[in-house]
Amino acid sequence: MSRINTKRPFLPVNIAILTGSDTRTRNNDTSGDVLESRITQAGHRLAARTIVKDQTELITTQLRTWISDDGIDAVITTGGTGLTGRDLTPEAFGVVCDKAIPGVGEAFRWLSYDKIGTSTIQSRATAGVAKNTYLFALPGSPNACRDGWDGILKDQLDYRHMPCNFVELMPRLMEK
Repeated sequence: MSRINTKRPFLPVNIAILTGSDTRTRNNDTSGDVLESRITQAGHRLAARTIVKDQTELITTQLRTWISDDGIDAVITTGGTGLTGRDLTPEAFGVVCDKAIPGVGEAFRWLSYDKIGTSTIQSRATAGVAKNTYLFALPGSPNACRDGWDGILKDQLDYRHMPCNFVELMPRLMEK
């Protein structure tokens, strides 16, 4: 059952991709490639894409740069959501986010359970809002990026998705 209201216009979102990794380069960033492909196939604009080392300061610096850029509506990170000592993306989100969106991580783990069973509890996928920018942290595997985009973000970043979506809230994110 489609939840797309075809009477509403499609509104492209400007999305940046941040890969957190000590080992990936642009040549082997398959998770970033998955996200870029899905973002552009959906009709959105790839606003920026980069890779930074798994260091909280580097991640937060890049997030802050994009949060302050009026040309970026959302950032999707891949990598750094696990449990090891180098997995620091949720901590970086904690530094920059004004509000958490806990349902994104909950929905991600719920979707993943059918595919990887209880191993999904090792994911700290998360999301939040910083100023007027949405931030989404997905695990670093290509399959996890597919699941996160196809199962959650594709619909929530589509203005036509009903009964509600993140795009229709964008003009109100800075309300006081």
